[in-house]
Amino acid sequence: MPHRDAIRKFDARPNLTNMKSYNSSFSSGISLLMTTLLAIGATAPAAENQPTTLNEAYKDHFYLGVAINRTITMNAAVRADNVNRSMDQINKDISVVTEQFNQISPENDLKWALIQPNPGPDGYNFAPADAFVNFGLTHHMYIVGHTLVWHGQTPGWVFQGTNLSSAANNSLAPRPALADNTNAPGTNGFRGRRFNRGFGGFNLNGPHASREELLQRMHDHIATVVGRYKGKIKVWDVVNEALADGGTNILRSSPWERIIGPDFIAKAFEYAHEADPNAILRYNDYSLENPAKRQKLITLIKSLQAQGVPIMAIGSQTHVSVTSPSFEEEDKVLTDLETLGLPIHITELDVNSAQGGQRSISGDVAANAATTQGGLVSDADKKQADAYVELFRAFKKHEKFVKVITFWGVNDGVSWRAQGRPLLFDANDRPKPACEALIRLASGEQPK
Repeated sequence: MPHRDAIRKFDARPNLTNMKSYNSSFSSGISLLMTTLLAIGATAPAAENQPTTLNEAYKDHFYLGVAINRTITMNAAVRADNVNRSMDQINKDISVVTEQFNQISPENDLKWALIQPNPGPDGYNFAPADAFVNFGLTHHMYIVGHTLVWHGQTPGWVFQGTNLSSAANNSLAPRPALADNTNAPGTNGFRGRRFNRGFGGFNLNGPHASREELLQRMHDHIATVVGRYKGKIKVWDVVNEALADGGTNILRSSPWERIIGPDFIAKAFEYAHEADPNAILRYNDYSLENPAKRQKLITLIKSLQAQGVPIMAIGSQTHVSVTSPSFEEEDKVLTDLETLGLPIHITELDVNSAQGGQRSISGDVAANAATTQGGLVSDADKKQADAYVELFRAFKKHEKFVKVITFWGVNDGVSWRAQGRPLLFDANDRPKPACEALIRLASGEQPK
């Protein structure tokens, strides 16, 4: 099958040697990264041929990417979620993206609520998504699309219809068991994350779309969006965060699952594969560091594989903290995921330094406020650098399977967890100790 060929092609180590380089030098002959490191006290001269950027350091290991917002892709101080940047700041953000990374993902502009806020073929707003794709093409970057089917940031009209609630006529889809786990109703609530606006007032207890209506809307949306960027966007997050966080259910209770049934996942992958047979299609979720949730993922993916569903990669968001996971714990995560035989993508990496988030590995927006409170942990920069090194040690150990690593945001100033200072660059785009530590790690040097 075509998707099998796609897996084989993507399973090779990425060859980026022909990509245009934006990080060799400035006109002054000093890169942004090394200039800043000198300014903050780095005194030892760089060894000859030592990489000075993340892109250069990891080009032979995996794609190293970043999630970007429309201020960057449109090069304008336009309105964007969680972002309030001046043009001077935006220009610095763009420099960091083009110098330090070779892959991009959109934070929001390909989510349903933003690209198709209204029903029908005239309900699309393609301008921000077009700008994102054009930015990637212009800078010769590997482009990821995020996301097609998700319970968050989906407009209410998608689920609306004239069918009565299940209490009135039992019209919601049957909920059969998946593998050896139950999927009984009522145990998994609706949760969103990262600027989630909920379901636009949609209430499952009221009138809703039929299974056939919702499948048709899903098909038309995926065919239109994936088809528009066919051959340009190389990887798609087809289904996002469908797993239940707790309990015995494999799938969370969402309008997709309640109206269509558990096969909404298989249908989404089938529609995406029809729209672009050469795209890498991945399932994406958070908290896979949790063994119970990781086992749910494995059960789900094996079930899809047994049905011949064209799922081609696993996305692990990896929203973690400076205290967890350890190298050994992340090594175990990747070892378990490798049993699926699919490429592994680290899709939304950040390392939270806030005191409130040291016991959380959740990517749920409802938990974000609590996880970024209490100020930073003591010696935050050093602990964060150590944590990133431990993660990348594990990624390098498993680089036969780990193919893409994407940081969720360019810098702390635009991060969805800004108060937790979770990224490699501060709000002024100055590299933090973690950035230098990762470059040293790639070069075989002992991180400081």
